[in-house]
Amino acid sequence: MSPIFQRAAREWAAMRYEYGDYLEAHIASAYDATNSVLLNPRGRAAGVSEERLFLAGGAFAAAYASEELREFWAARPRLTVEAFETAWAERLYATDREELPEHWHTAA
Repeated sequence: MSPIFQRAAREWAAMRYEYGDYLEAHIASAYDATNSVLLNPRGRAAGVSEERLFLAGGAFAAAYASEELREFWAARPRLTVEAFETAWAERLYATDREELPEHWHTAA
């Protein structure tokens, strides 16, 4: 297997693991802040899982989140895995850029 691909796969796995930790902590904070009221009646009737609220797109989350949870998100926005991965990559590339030989850098 390509060493470049291996490194990318390791970084992706590490990012997903860290996102899992972030998500678990964020959901726990939401439980505390909302007195465990994460779903609105429509969400409960539809059988939506609470975790899915944090993983789904914004329209889905807004449709099924309780008012308390929407207030929580207004103060502490949730990060989708895509946003988390973007931040991870920016941090990774910033570190890598410093480590690469000067002639490897491209003009931005």
